Amino acid sequence: MLKEALKQCGLIAILRGIRPDEAETIGTVLYDAGFRVIEVPLNSPEPFESIRLLRNALPANCVVGAGTVLSPAQVQQVKDAGGQLIVMPHSDPAVIAAATAAGLASAPGVATVTEAFAALAAGADILKMFPAEQLGPAVVKAWRAVIPASVSLAPVGGITPANMKSFTEAGASGFGLGSALYKPGMNAEQVKQNAIDFILAWQQR
Repeated sequence: MLKEALKQCGLIAILRGIRPDEAETIGTVLYDAGFRVIEVPLNSPEPFESIRLLRNALPANCVVGAGTVLSPAQVQQVKDAGGQLIVMPHSDPAVIAAATAAGLASAPGVATVTEAFAALAAGADILKMFPAEQLGPAVVKAWRAVIPASVSLAPVGGITPANMKSFTEAGASGFGLGSALYKPGMNAEQVKQNAIDFILAWQQR
């Protein structure tokens, strides 16, 4: 399901700080722009409610999940809310295993090749290269030389429409997009314009 969604569009919307009362509106704007994976970090206000509302509002071909998942217990809460994806800032084999056992996809955060291969061995579905600002396209290119082409590498952190092409040319498969796409206080029209800018940059990669 996750890999199918990322084939349609390799961009993951990270809605850190979103509130339940705006989740449906923002989610719909993103879906209409072309996004097919949406993540609500668990350090947002009432994140499980936002996940539930997004899952109920959006078509089945949109994957809804949680970010900043730090424990196996949170994995079950995400599943109970209807979430389908577990995104982590780190790579914890226990959280990856809990996601797999719950039938959810996982995207652990990795910053070294050693972490990347350990995460894949633990059952990770895609690799979140975090923080992308620190790693840069040169590291993506180096990783791509040893990590199988079938494995999705998704840089996260500081990604903008202007710098996406340098990462995709180095071998990035997709991206997680945070405050350049959505941050608290933005209205739906602002998010829509940001989403369009990112989609255009993705199509021109």
